Order: sequence, then C-alpha cells, then structure tokens
Amino acid sequence: MVAVLTAVAAAPPKRFAGGEYWEAMKGDLIGWFRVNGPQRRHFRLFCLLDYVAEGLERPLLAVIDGRDKPFRTELSTADYAAVRTLGAEYLRRNPRSLF
Repeated sequence: MVAVLTAVAAAPPKRFAGGEYWEAMKGDLIGWFRVNGPQRRHFRLFCLLDYVAEGLERPLLAVIDGRDKPFRTELSTADYAAVRTLGAEYLRRNPRSLF
C-alpha cells in the first residue's frame, strides 16, 4: 500500500493508473480514491487529492481514513458516511499544507 501511495504521489495529477490497487470511487464518494490491499481481505485507504493546499506545486495526497473488510463484502453505509465526515473535517481546515 505504501508503494502505491508513493507512486500516486509521484505521478502527474489525475494520471496514475493503478490497476486494481488505486481506484476512483463512485456514487456518494465521487472525488475520493481508494487503495486496495493484498490477499483475501480488503484493506482500504480512503484518499483525497487536495488541489488547493497552500505552498505546493502539486496536489497533496491526503489519506483520510483506513478500513478493512472480508473479501467480497461491502462496507456499510455508515462506514462510508464516516469517511465522508472525516473528509469534510479535513477540507474545513484552512489553510491546508504540509507544515
């Protein structure tokens, strides 16, 4: 997962093709991305690309939350709502930067 995050952070914005490891979310989580973990359990990191973080030439890759679930199951609506709440809290911080 760290290797995928490193590759995403190094790639030009919106250009990383991560196969099954880096995926854009759909539905209520449009604008979010997930990093999928290995083996028969899904380890998910929910990430945002922050295009307005101050003092950066490139978008800031913000890892907002991490969850896991058994293979071929779905996270609950409450789980996704919690991720969105954390994302909204992150985006309310202003200014956002590495420092």
